Amino acid sequence: MRIANVDGRVTLVPEGIATIACERGGSVPGVDVERASGGRFGPDPQAVFDGWDRFDAWARTVDPAGGDVEVTADALGPVAPRPSQVFAVGLNYAAHVAETMREAPPSPSVFTKFPTCLAGPSAAVPLPPGSVDWEVELVVVVGRSARSVPREAAWRHVAGVAVGQDFSERDLQMSGTVPQFSLAKSYPGFGPVGPALVTVDELPDPDDLAIGCTVDGETMQDARTSMMIFDVPAIIEHLSAVLPLRPGDLIFTGTPAGVGMGRSPKRFLRAGEVVESRIEGIGCLVNRMVAAAG
Repeated sequence: MRIANVDGRVTLVPEGIATIACERGGSVPGVDVERASGGRFGPDPQAVFDGWDRFDAWARTVDPAGGDVEVTADALGPVAPRPSQVFAVGLNYAAHVAETMREAPPSPSVFTKFPTCLAGPSAAVPLPPGSVDWEVELVVVVGRSARSVPREAAWRHVAGVAVGQDFSERDLQMSGTVPQFSLAKSYPGFGPVGPALVTVDELPDPDDLAIGCTVDGETMQDARTSMMIFDVPAIIEHLSAVLPLRPGDLIFTGTPAGVGMGRSPKRFLRAGEVVESRIEGIGCLVNRMVAAAG
């Protein structure tokens, strides 16, 4: 099952949604949930997570290919537009740890991206002053409340997964005596997520997916999610041992090697460049960098 945010309305979409952003044109059919359910479920994409089991059971009876909506890439918003919490995990691939010349953490290194940074899979990203970097990531969307969840039960608390891009302004991130991870990763547009939420039963192995990123067609990142130091179950176990995870929360699970600050010479984004972020079986984000207004 695949669920999208289409012009602010929750919509069931077919598998073709995966490539709609990368194709830069065309459309796929979709089913508007409020209309198809006769009002049983409202239009708000965030609200479906509050009653995920009930929504999931109904949505699996619907054929998204017979929809009443033509879905274009530009109409897509973030799959969970107003999460109560957005977690992010740093230094979660060994090769990325090596390129940053740090030591691997003994447990997941966690920070947050503030929710106002979230954007759609085709959103333009205004570049603030400084050194803006790319970080493609698998994003987990929580479907069921999770508190003190053991790793073997972790996937049962997941509604689905999506592609995410953790844009980062490195000058601010590394400024001062204490790094400013959360602020530097939360400028407007710095958290595109999409193109749709994909339930894990759609994926042959949700723990082993090809993941990659290009800038203007040049491959920058190319890895597999099985290369994570802490996999999704370990992350959920770690987070839920400290605090409750709520339906609709997002977890950015870390980026593989190939970021701009790890290159020699360092390479950062410029206005006009296009960042494509892909994950096998989930889809593609295409985000153009633009000069910030003012």
